[in-house]
Amino acid sequence: MATVPKAEGTEVVKIDIDALASEMDKMVLDNFPMLPKHTTPCIFRAPSIMSTHNPEAYTPKGFSIGPFHYNEPHLQTTQKIKMRYMDELISSCFPDTDRKSKLKDLIAAISEVKDEAWQCYEGSFDMIISMDEFVKLLVLDGCFLIEFFRKHMNMELQKSNDPIFEANNYMMSFLNNDLILLENQIPWLVLDCLFQKIMSPEEIVELPLITLVTDFFSDWWFSTQVENNFEEVHKCENKHILDLLRNSLILPSTIAKQKPTPIVNWKMMTATSLQEAGIKLKKAKNGTTTSILDIKFKNGILEIPQLSLHGVTETLFENLICLEQCLFSYNEVITSYMIFLNHLIDSAEDMEILVNNDIMEKYMEMDDATIFFNRISNGTICQHYYIDIVDDINKYCGRRWPRYRRVLKRDYFKHPWALISVLVAVTLLILAFLQTVFSIIK
Repeated sequence: MATVPKAEGTEVVKIDIDALASEMDKMVLDNFPMLPKHTTPCIFRAPSIMSTHNPEAYTPKGFSIGPFHYNEPHLQTTQKIKMRYMDELISSCFPDTDRKSKLKDLIAAISEVKDEAWQCYEGSFDMIISMDEFVKLLVLDGCFLIEFFRKHMNMELQKSNDPIFEANNYMMSFLNNDLILLENQIPWLVLDCLFQKIMSPEEIVELPLITLVTDFFSDWWFSTQVENNFEEVHKCENKHILDLLRNSLILPSTIAKQKPTPIVNWKMMTATSLQEAGIKLKKAKNGTTTSILDIKFKNGILEIPQLSLHGVTETLFENLICLEQCLFSYNEVITSYMIFLNHLIDSAEDMEILVNNDIMEKYMEMDDATIFFNRISNGTICQHYYIDIVDDINKYCGRRWPRYRRVLKRDYFKHPWALISVLVAVTLLILAFLQTVFSIIK
């Protein structure tokens, strides 16, 4: 930068355009060192606006998968478990091959896709981990996951004193949580690359990788009343395990195929108010839906597929919503679904109505479940997929009789003494009317 004098004695600042352009170009390269054009990351750190209210929902408890939590001290003890599983995988699939030579093959295979895998992560982490370490962790974590899913499907592969599958082992509960975290993923292309190198062509056809993975999640996926549907997932490109779980909800859903409505604010009455207005809240019948997203309203009946609330439900939905919020190319069906439930559930009384109608299968305290729904959609922005249903509900409740019914139930029939008072008043009114009639007749 230089100054140039003017005739009147003032100075004009001259900008060094070339120097500024070089500086800004370096800034871009520093922040996105290997990111080519048209590459979209799919693994993100949770934005602070979402993670501040419940940071534990995004943080691994026992196992680091991928680079974001690679060096955290409390996750180092499970590195030995991952190494053991990698060794057992190689020994099981290649009993006559030297482990080192097979590791060289796997490292070479991952080296071919390392740049693409690196680009799957948002932001820069080359100051935390080198490319060599990155390749090493992809091989280790990928082999660990493949062997874990193999052991889950085939109990004969589980050896004595297995550190994860041993009865009452807390490591399994850690892994249930850690596998579904957005920050704790490795790209599906890495898993697939290793799987293709490790398994024989016959094994790949007989038992595809996606079948191994979905078999594990089918044991606790959402609800016993909604049919697990992973068939559609085989036909699409899954970006990672969390994305696979999202696709298993989105693809079979009829709601997800509808066009969303860009509405910022919308209102719907709570479950208590809807029930007071005469709307029947009902669990969707078995076999009538393949996705928990498919909520329906017709003739005063709000039909909702059953949702199972257990230990990982909150963590799962927090991370699914985070994925939709971070990956702009995704529609926000799950976010919209949780916002709908948030409007429906405002108190423990609302939650109790849903539990009593078998819409919620609850394995947590009523107050905790209510708090979960009230806070989960905080900080989210989305186009809504349930506006037509909300409009139909509001129109139904706006009719004269449902409106009067709601007022009567809220103001007069909510408590037994209020009901008795109304009955006494009506009785006295009838007696007074009869007395007047008899007086006129006489």
